[in-house]
Amino acid sequence: MLMCIIAGGNIDLSVGSVVALVGALAGVLIVNLKLNIYLSILICLLVGLLLGAWQAFWIAYMRIPPFIVTLAGMLTFRGLAWSTLDGKTISPFPMEFTRFFNSYIPASGGATLTVSIIVGAVICAMFVVMQLVTRASKAKKGYQVDAVPWLVAKLVLIPAVVMWVFWLLGQDKGIPVILILLAVVVLVYNYFTSNTVPGRYLYAMGGNEKAARLSGVNTKRIQFFAYTNMGFLASVAALVCVSRFNSAAPSAGTNYEMDAIAACYIGGASAFGGVGKVGGAVIGAIFMGVLNNGMSILGIDQNWQRTVKGLVLLAAVIFDVMSKNRKQSA
Repeated sequence: MLMCIIAGGNIDLSVGSVVALVGALAGVLIVNLKLNIYLSILICLLVGLLLGAWQAFWIAYMRIPPFIVTLAGMLTFRGLAWSTLDGKTISPFPMEFTRFFNSYIPASGGATLTVSIIVGAVICAMFVVMQLVTRASKAKKGYQVDAVPWLVAKLVLIPAVVMWVFWLLGQDKGIPVILILLAVVVLVYNYFTSNTVPGRYLYAMGGNEKAARLSGVNTKRIQFFAYTNMGFLASVAALVCVSRFNSAAPSAGTNYEMDAIAACYIGGASAFGGVGKVGGAVIGAIFMGVLNNGMSILGIDQNWQRTVKGLVLLAAVIFDVMSKNRKQSA
């Protein structure tokens, strides 16, 4: 969702419906037809990619507004999910499939705490080295760098939080495989948006599409990629959901797009495009997760939960708009 927002302030309303449709397909292939698990996963990912490409074509090359295309996709894909499952829920999935997303590292044994602490220490060491190397590189090129007190605080507090989290994981079942998958996705897309030419094109297009096009950027291809990628990641989310819920239901993924959009804006993405970071979106997603779980634990009514999330999203966008207006007036 962040890449769609960066590329021009656009959103994708079909995410939850893609999750439902791909999840329904996974249920039919794996549970009903008992197709090979690896082949089923590949088919589901390809279908998600095609769904994203279908919408991307109309948005990027036919110049139909993304809101209209993805709204149509939201209705169409949800209807296909209900038709595919005939309104029923398929379960359970075989253990060979669910272990991909529900297992832990280490899988068994008494070394859970030790392994978790070692992994946490390695991550902290890599973080510290990367921060120091990046700062040295910026300073050498004459770029502005963080003040030393802020750098020290960051190098102390963040590793402390990471070690605390991995200690808690070690006290429980170990490191969830889904956490590793999430970390890989975050690192890959953070590198793509920050250190590659196509990634920088996304920001250029979001900042000023006409200027980017006149500078030689193929804006249609960039927008096509953003929405095709959206379909692919939604299919990955679908596989995770059906595995963790151990069922495929036509109602799966309801309001997922709202949480994704809110996470991006809360994490610092601009409603006008061209601004936003993967790390900020992750922080926004964590905030939304804490908000959802916290209100559920407190027993707050679902209607009030929607009200609170709506107000939080509105507040994040208002803050972004006011900040932009203040900068323009200055």
